[in-house]
Amino acid sequence: MTSTEFEELLTPAEVARLFRVGPKTVAAWARTGRLTSVKTLGGHRRYRESEVRRLLGYR
Repeated sequence: MTSTEFEELLTPAEVARLFRVGPKTVAAWARTGRLTSVKTLGGHRRYRESEVRRLLGYR
């Protein structure tokens, strides 16, 4: 198993709150490739915390 299999995933609402934008903006970023999403078994989008932190400028 790789470390990415255990990586923390964030909901669209959590990502939106961190960037201070709406969830629809987060979905648009995923559609355009600005942000990578992972689909759950139920078809919901989730976002890797490490990628979100990198985009926010955290290390």
